[in-house]
Amino acid sequence: MSKDKVFTPEELKELGQQRKELIQTSIDAGDKERAKKLTRQMHREFLSLHDIYRDWIASLLSFIGRRYGDEAVHNALQEYFDMLMQSLGKAYADQDLRRMAEMAAAGLRGHLHPFEVEEDEEKFTFVLNPCGSGGRLMVEGKYGPPCNFFKIQKAQEMTFQQQDFPVYCSHCFFQNIGPTKAGNSPLPIVVPPKQMGKEPCRAYLYKDPSRCPEEYKASSKRGSSK
Repeated sequence: MSKDKVFTPEELKELGQQRKELIQTSIDAGDKERAKKLTRQMHREFLSLHDIYRDWIASLLSFIGRRYGDEAVHNALQEYFDMLMQSLGKAYADQDLRRMAEMAAAGLRGHLHPFEVEEDEEKFTFVLNPCGSGGRLMVEGKYGPPCNFFKIQKAQEMTFQQQDFPVYCSHCFFQNIGPTKAGNSPLPIVVPPKQMGKEPCRAYLYKDPSRCPEEYKASSKRGSSK
């Protein structure tokens, strides 16, 4: 290798390869330790990027809330989730109950944080302790210095009637009612705790969609933060 070069050609090629491919190659070669190391590396890389985007969203919502008020936060979130839930609701629509629970778990695993799943006769319960996005923002102290993300002071629908509510977590309200607004059945319903960051959030997937509480379904009266 030239003294002016930092990497070998093989190392440069590896820098640009997906970790998934390197892991599979290591497994095929019988190199379990390298596969484990690459798995840990992939998790760190994805979690870092996940948290950058999470904080980016929290910062943008904080700017909107401080500059333009609660209604602007409400309208910004509503516009996005109205679009998202039309496609997501259809993706769930033709699935059997087992597949719906697997899809819900897959979505939550995307936050790269462990959770527990419980099942009873009525529903599946996903216990997030903490939630891998909004809950971790609270645990990490991001609503205090130096980030000082915004909290919504007024109790309203998007704060689950709680005061001093973390702005990032207000998206859960729109996620809850979005499918029924688009004419689909309710998807997993996220219910934040009273003590955010200290108690687990829970998501409920009802086996019979008609058993979903009415408060988590869209109504024609909804449409602003007022």
